Amino acid sequence: MTDRWQRWAVTLRLAQRDFSWRFRGLRLLVICLFLGAGAMAAIGTLESAIRDQLADRGQEILGGDVEFAVYARTANDDELAAMRALGRMSSGMRLQAMASAANGSVSPVQLKSVDAQWPLYGAMTLADGRQVGAPPKGQAWVDKGVLDRLDVTVGDTIRLGEAPVRIAGVIGAEPDRLSEGVALGAPVLVSQQTLDASGLVQVGSMTRAKYRVALNPGSDPDYSIENFEASFPAGGWSILTRDRASPGADRLMANMGQFLGLVGLAALVIAGIGIAGAVSSWLESRRGTIATFKVLGATSEDVLRIHLLQVIAAALVGIGAGLLAGVLAVPGLALLLKGFLPIEAGFVIDPLALLRAGVFGLLVALVFAAPPLLASRSVTAMALLRARVAPPAGLWRKAALPVGAGLAAIVALALLTANQVLLTAGFLGSAAVVLGLLALIGIAVRKVAGRLPRGRGGLALRMGVAALDRPGAPTVALVTALGFGLAAFAAIAAIQTSLDAYIDGTVPEKAPDYFVLDLPRDREAPFRAEIATRAPGAQVRTVPAMRGAILAYGPAEAMTWVSDLDDIPEGAWALNGERGLTYASELPPGNVVAQGKWWPADYTGPPLVSVDEDLAKALDLAIGDKLAISLLGVEREATIASFRRIEWDDMGFNYVLVFSPGAIDDAPHGLSASIALPDDTDGGPMLRALVRGFPTSSVIEIGGVLTQAREILSSLSVAILAAASVAVLAGLAVLLGAVAAARARETYDTVILRVLGASRGQLLGALVLRYVLLAIVLGIVGLAIGLGTGWYVIDRMFEFPFRPDWPVVLAVLGGGAALIVLAATAASLPVLSARPARALRDL
Repeated sequence: MTDRWQRWAVTLRLAQRDFSWRFRGLRLLVICLFLGAGAMAAIGTLESAIRDQLADRGQEILGGDVEFAVYARTANDDELAAMRALGRMSSGMRLQAMASAANGSVSPVQLKSVDAQWPLYGAMTLADGRQVGAPPKGQAWVDKGVLDRLDVTVGDTIRLGEAPVRIAGVIGAEPDRLSEGVALGAPVLVSQQTLDASGLVQVGSMTRAKYRVALNPGSDPDYSIENFEASFPAGGWSILTRDRASPGADRLMANMGQFLGLVGLAALVIAGIGIAGAVSSWLESRRGTIATFKVLGATSEDVLRIHLLQVIAAALVGIGAGLLAGVLAVPGLALLLKGFLPIEAGFVIDPLALLRAGVFGLLVALVFAAPPLLASRSVTAMALLRARVAPPAGLWRKAALPVGAGLAAIVALALLTANQVLLTAGFLGSAAVVLGLLALIGIAVRKVAGRLPRGRGGLALRMGVAALDRPGAPTVALVTALGFGLAAFAAIAAIQTSLDAYIDGTVPEKAPDYFVLDLPRDREAPFRAEIATRAPGAQVRTVPAMRGAILAYGPAEAMTWVSDLDDIPEGAWALNGERGLTYASELPPGNVVAQGKWWPADYTGPPLVSVDEDLAKALDLAIGDKLAISLLGVEREATIASFRRIEWDDMGFNYVLVFSPGAIDDAPHGLSASIALPDDTDGGPMLRALVRGFPTSSVIEIGGVLTQAREILSSLSVAILAAASVAVLAGLAVLLGAVAAARARETYDTVILRVLGASRGQLLGALVLRYVLLAIVLGIVGLAIGLGTGWYVIDRMFEFPFRPDWPVVLAVLGGGAALIVLAATAASLPVLSARPARALRDL
């Protein structure tokens, strides 16, 4: 064994003998790593569990191995033959409809027709425990929400379109519910025969036909899709496989998991500040032991090795406990999310997620423990035996190289394991800027406190201000750690209340009261007459409504085909599946021509199209380029005449593609309508009259849509708030650690002041006032940074008006500041109970 390894072996034995498994002095390090690593482990494990279950249950969620979907038409004979050749097939329709009851109540529903083969995978279970398939003709399985909204019960009859339908059961578990996406009404399942009898499906109706296939043994889903698309390139088909059964849920979990993981990493870095303080105070408490080691012949490297090994041991315990807690937390999180995502409560272990959280925790521990550890080796035994007024200077300068290398490793690991590298890089950069800004503010606060005149104010105020700049004061660390958490809470409150204000205020002011879908073109006049009779003064707007898919775009001689793209360009969301299409002779309200010209009202020339300006930029389009679409399975082509700037938040009819008269109006289609009622008008009589008079149309009340939007935002806010809470807890751990680290110095000062005649009341007042001043500073800093972040998200990213609810934001900050004062004061109270005689003997 070489001399180097012998030295390590000796220091390992010394570290083992000297180490306290009660973690005396290192408990804060253990707590900080427990919080940070536990949060990252829980987030990573939950994300992995949901992704695995989406993959394992892909056939059940999708309803087949492959799903073929198309809007506004059904498959033709050739397409049906091609799908049937792949395996067992189940077909059905999806559409918005209105359900009405004999008591006069009406409600929008998501109507779903299924055939005798449904479900191909999984089982349909009713609330009473029965496992069923397609309902018999004239009957329906309904969601409980239908019963509540229509005030009906099982056995009652409701009307769907022109058909009376008896409620035969309440849906308990629908196997392919997740793949259906967001609906504007409660689900209702009927047979295809019942749907045909309702008269809801007309030529050009906004329906979606779905064909699910259980592939023949040995068939490859991807190969089957390629053959089908090659055979029917202009069909406008949207195709999913069991591996991507719910793209929306996949994207949601990828984005939320990435974001929450980054928030957890930020909390871990904040905990690192507490780790630095914990290790520093721990080494301070071991001055006598370190001096003894050095007097007995230990080198500086020996001292470093001993304490490094002990820090690593404590860190591994904290990380291990955090990883275990993260795994144990997943079943509880699964229960909370069961209504939103497909995850069963149970223990899940994802080795990669746990390894990632553990490596991050160990890196953070080593990075922030390095400065005090490296500084301790350069202090002489004589210096260690002297007074302990302030910690050694230059801690971070001596550790610049290892700290820099450790931070680089943390950033590299975050980027290498990221789903979205640009998002991760942006978040890390923003977090670094915010933490750096907070550190500068902390330095400024300390300098200002040091330069304030001491002659004014009472004793408590003078002592409170002086404590912010005393030797070894943790002002900078506390402002950095706690400021980040309070800023996160302020930002969440500002964003949440601004979105609520937009939904509750701006949207109702701009949006119509009702949208109507699938209005027959030949019944527009009676439709307007009915509204004029039931709601005089109502504003009605109708537009032609179709759906189609973009097939190709670009210069005529070199068009880019969407089917040839490996990845959809950033911002080109309109290329995903079918989109709403319309035609118009006049520029739609709320649209402005940004480039090119709008065609004359009496235009009769070759097909032209006007494209959304943002989509044109994403696809690098130019005036005069060609655009090919699939409309009802037929390929059509038009020349780009203009780009439009669309005011999306006017809540009217806005279309990415608007065609010239004569370009697509020969295709079968219906109308969509919006109805804006005069103020204080009861829309109930009009709504019931429209459902009776136009049974094949769907009337959507904007209030229900807003309620759904609030529920989604509320769910997202809870998840983000939970992650941000970890950052606040980490900040509080830093605060309590700083109080514990300063306890020896505080006891020294308290004893001297008691000997000089200060009362406990004066000392308590000075203590409380110190943390009140700190809380005020933190509140101001958190408010400024939080509002700045909230404004950027709302104004620049969402392009909504920034209107935070000031009482809510201030209440959040006030609650956080009060918690800081209470926690710090409670942790400092033992200092006031120190007996001068005993304390003087120990000093």
